Amino acid sequence: MERGGVRKSTKFMSTALASLAALVATSTASSTEQRKSVSYNVYGVPGLIDMPTAESAEDAELATTLSYFPGGTRATMTFQITPRLSGSFRYGRMDRFNTTTGAEIYDRSFDLRYRFVDEGRYRPAVAVGFQDFIGTGLYSGEYLVATKTLAPGLKVTGGIGWGRLGSYGGFSNPLGAIDARFRSRPGGFTGTGGQVEAGKWFRGDAALFGGISYAPTDRLTLKAEYSSDAYSFETAAGRSLFSHRSPLNFGIDYKLAEGANVQLSYLYGDTVGVAFNFRLNPRHGSVPGGAGSAPIPVKVRDLQSPAALGWTTNDSLKSTLRQGLAQILAQDGILVEAVRLEGRQATVFIRNEKYIARAEALGRTARVMTQATPSSVETFRIVPMVEGIPASAVVIRRRDLEALEHDPNGAWRMFARARIEDQVEGPSRADLIEDQFPRFRWSLGPYLKASYFDPDSPARVDVGLRAKADYTIAPGLVLSGQVDQRLVGNRDGATRFDPSTLPRVRSDAGRYAKADTALTRLTLASYFRPGENLYGRVTAGYLEPMYAGVSGEVLWKPVDSRFAFGVEMNYVRQRDFDQGFGLRGYSTLTGHASAYFDFGNGFHGQVDAGRYLAGDWGATVALDREFANGWKIGAYATFTDVSFGDFGEGSFDKGLRFEVPLDHFLGRPTGKTYKATLQPLSRDGGARVQVDGRLYERVRDYHEPELEKTWGRFWR
Repeated sequence: MERGGVRKSTKFMSTALASLAALVATSTASSTEQRKSVSYNVYGVPGLIDMPTAESAEDAELATTLSYFPGGTRATMTFQITPRLSGSFRYGRMDRFNTTTGAEIYDRSFDLRYRFVDEGRYRPAVAVGFQDFIGTGLYSGEYLVATKTLAPGLKVTGGIGWGRLGSYGGFSNPLGAIDARFRSRPGGFTGTGGQVEAGKWFRGDAALFGGISYAPTDRLTLKAEYSSDAYSFETAAGRSLFSHRSPLNFGIDYKLAEGANVQLSYLYGDTVGVAFNFRLNPRHGSVPGGAGSAPIPVKVRDLQSPAALGWTTNDSLKSTLRQGLAQILAQDGILVEAVRLEGRQATVFIRNEKYIARAEALGRTARVMTQATPSSVETFRIVPMVEGIPASAVVIRRRDLEALEHDPNGAWRMFARARIEDQVEGPSRADLIEDQFPRFRWSLGPYLKASYFDPDSPARVDVGLRAKADYTIAPGLVLSGQVDQRLVGNRDGATRFDPSTLPRVRSDAGRYAKADTALTRLTLASYFRPGENLYGRVTAGYLEPMYAGVSGEVLWKPVDSRFAFGVEMNYVRQRDFDQGFGLRGYSTLTGHASAYFDFGNGFHGQVDAGRYLAGDWGATVALDREFANGWKIGAYATFTDVSFGDFGEGSFDKGLRFEVPLDHFLGRPTGKTYKATLQPLSRDGGARVQVDGRLYERVRDYHEPELEKTWGRFWR
């Protein structure tokens, strides 16, 4: 756990909790289909009331729990990373933390738990958990727990805990028989917090806990438990948040709707508590079956006249065919940049901004090509264009489309027969559809900016209007800008100013947030293909709200490879706080070498090593779980040559990141996603410049490993 700092404040935490919950609890209705469901405790992990169980949620379930009782207010986000492993991030408030001033504390903590034994006919499920395993240790504890189903709806749990979970009814640690050091538990925390406290794990007194739950109906669950947490800190003299009169807790969990539960509990013989839990699963859409439009069917050729090639010398007819193909695909949300018609092959260069499942865009394009191209065309070559450059080429035989449209396994048989190739050259000028370039696009809409975990105000939010415009001068050459006008918000109220031994490259974010009208981006970007398997980008201008400069990148990514390697260099200068055209004195050269790897089971890793904005050297390691429908949930950590002490509170940069597709909730393709990062603290060490249009995420969606994941939607 990281200590957020003690502050004199009487603000209740509901604003912060509601903001954190909004990231995942945007919908309580997912599907009427009944799925595996577990109950969450007041710590926001699968459990009884205050104690954990050995149960695991459905794979990939994302849950937010908001709980309150006088011992603390907590907001916890838990993700079932794999069927056995789950992780949690918790943000809590404790009143009267400082017994002298009465000030409260806001605290951050991380949990990990792993179920290493599955429940069988006679054996229970068994899990090991690490509660608050990073940081100050205010909530830290470890446990081994077993859960067994005795009858439908009836479950019993028993476990042994250490740390907080070994503080009531404790006894000498049985692990002391292995090593005497297990008999005592070190106190305090390391340095500035935020570090893995492995030296405390399974040390000190141990205690037993257990309980029982019974679900008489699908909506109602009754719980009772014996707790091994003495709540010594919360009940200490001068703090006395409640009285610990009994280790017995009792609770009722009620399902309000699919994906939404409330739990009421009577705790420790003295007080009552309430918890709300919201759940969704990225693997399951909110609209069963989807609500998108049906695709155009495949047109089977008249096999009596496939050899008629007279059209190949008729330029007027070819122009009509090209325009017709573009018009039909535009109705499906797919923009055609160019068409090349040859005797036996038609090549279409498309820009897809609607279908997150890229294979769906390819399938719809192929179907339209059967309608709009002459019968003599046997091969379709579909080239997805990204920022004016080819990402790949997907080659499909027309006869396969005709044969497999209604085949029960047609999608995967089509994938086996299609070829995915590298495509270095873009369209020639003669192939371009009329009036494609230059191209101007603009939009005006609302925006929301949120920052979390400021001890003076745990959640700060700005709402305003955002104007965006892109002027594509030629293929691969884009002038773009963005202006934000804040209408209401409190992000400018951030007054915390921590001393730093590093250049203030990010910790002045609150001063930038004071600008009501802000030019947040104005850049000229050039995208190009230097050679086979290579992609390039150069971007210049006002790159982000805090920095202007020049950024260059080269990416090596074969179309059939799960591995990619890139190099990026940036020369940037800090912008004025008002986010106009002015610049400040600080400038720096940064750069990273990046390695990307798709593990092939929904997990994706990335390592970026190089020089950061404050001049520090190090690496960022990230791991994401990605879903074919566009969801991404991951975590990252950055370690540099800046010492934990110089970095300051939190010791090193780390966070959770989410990408949520709007399609999930609407049930129809939009191409829009919402990205959010939960960063416990914004410090100066390990900071990178933000550059729009980085290459890897732009091009890999159209390469073989990614297309394979979404190819099941080829016929949608």
